[in-house]
Amino acid sequence: MAKTSAIRYSCSNCGAVYFRWAGQCSECGEWNSLCEGEFAGDHKKKHSNNSAIPISEVTLKEDVILPTGIDEFDRVLGRGLVLGAAILLGGEPGIGKSTIALQVAAQIARTHRVLYVTGEESLSQVRLRSDRLDAVSENLYVIAETDMESILAVIDRLLPVLVILDSIQVVSHPAIPSVSGTVNQVRYCASELVKKLKMVGCAGIIVGHITKDGSLAGPKVLEHLVDVILYFEGENGFQYRLLRSFKNRYSSTNEIGVFSMEEKGLQEIANPSGLFVDQTTLNNPGSMVVPVAEGSRVFLVEVQALVVETGYGMGRRTILGVDPNRGNLLIAAVEKIVGLKLSSKDIILNIVGGYKTAEPALDLGVVMAIFSSGHDLPIKRRIAVLGEVGLTGEIRSVPQIDRRLGELEKLGFEACFVPKRNPLDETFGKVKLIRVESLQESLRRLSEINS
Repeated sequence: MAKTSAIRYSCSNCGAVYFRWAGQCSECGEWNSLCEGEFAGDHKKKHSNNSAIPISEVTLKEDVILPTGIDEFDRVLGRGLVLGAAILLGGEPGIGKSTIALQVAAQIARTHRVLYVTGEESLSQVRLRSDRLDAVSENLYVIAETDMESILAVIDRLLPVLVILDSIQVVSHPAIPSVSGTVNQVRYCASELVKKLKMVGCAGIIVGHITKDGSLAGPKVLEHLVDVILYFEGENGFQYRLLRSFKNRYSSTNEIGVFSMEEKGLQEIANPSGLFVDQTTLNNPGSMVVPVAEGSRVFLVEVQALVVETGYGMGRRTILGVDPNRGNLLIAAVEKIVGLKLSSKDIILNIVGGYKTAEPALDLGVVMAIFSSGHDLPIKRRIAVLGEVGLTGEIRSVPQIDRRLGELEKLGFEACFVPKRNPLDETFGKVKLIRVESLQESLRRLSEINS
């Protein structure tokens, strides 16, 4: 008699399946990640009647892209929701995932039918949140359900344009004999939902939890199943939220959306160029302004450094907002090339407002902030800094420099340190350009300006 099921093991990190347990996953290299699970047995192969056709004969529907009406959300997606696409939305607890999902649902429900599936809240709780967000609509249908089979049946019956599942970690399918949130359940439920979305032709937003290390919970295959991965960034103590795209099959992943968390939900910030700059602290030692490019936008961010004598044998490094590896690399460059002794000093680096970036154009601003704080050297004028620093102290060119300088001019900055390798004139509009080619020259010119 043929077996109908078999016990196998799957990796909780990448989803690879094994017939026996092992201490390490051979696919991703993770240790102690194999979990026991029961999988469906062998099935007869199904032969498709579909035949391959030239891509030139594939027809596109005119209404395949549906704008949400929230410009910042559409900016990150491209032009809007693509019908049939699955979008995975992740972020820290309390960051606003459910809020933005309900606001998008309310916007689409003005003209189309929307299904909101909640597995973590009751219907009355969703209604209370909808009243606060002004998201009540006759076209917005809600269901409190964790059984994926029942959810798929409701989608077939209702045929909505948009389905929102909050969240994938709490649903389960009766075909998989394990509790919700396990690797097998998350993978199977997500796969079934994505297939249903493409079959029906509706868009789907799947809310996902994250792990303690900041990655999306569930098997890695979950990220490969979906078409778009969006991630909410921000700290609960700060008002601003950033929406980034880490995967987008239909548009660029360089764009960023900026929101402000208000009493009535997330509000768009259309012009956030000077949002992360505190005008009252620019003249203090250790404070530098850097124009950072994110997609088609330029943000002015304020990098702050604090260099103090340590109370321990070796100085500590605390780096927030800047990539920690990049920050330590720049601190080492300052010690080696400039000769500023920092091993016995605590160094704290921070970007004002909770902003996070790993852009190399921030390098020179970080170095100058450390130098300014270490020498107690305040910047007496409205000066910005721009440039990538190499390990030998050279200042490398940066892209999109015209757009960066244009933002500085709009906000009234007098001058900007720029790499000599960028072909520019001595001035850009009203902004005087201080062209430098090495770290030593940059710090010398900074000292001369304030003398």
